[in-house]
Amino acid sequence: MKTMTCKELGGACDQTFTAETFEEMVAMSKQHGMEMFEKGDTDHLNAMQEIRAMMQEPGAVEKWMEARKAKFDALADD
Repeated sequence: MKTMTCKELGGACDQTFTAETFEEMVAMSKQHGMEMFEKGDTDHLNAMQEIRAMMQEPGAVEKWMEARKAKFDALADD
């Protein structure tokens, strides 16, 4: 199991997520993001806007995700 924060995954807070795989971590982060979107959390909405802007540049999101996965892979197990 490895733990990352919302901020480490591109979000806006210190909420932690613990998962066996990067894919599980991303799923938890997305769920959290949807909850924050529904609440209208300004900090998270701003973080989402930055990701949307990044999506306009071909390959940028893929590079960004690869960097997050590399960070996950480098973490020691909890």
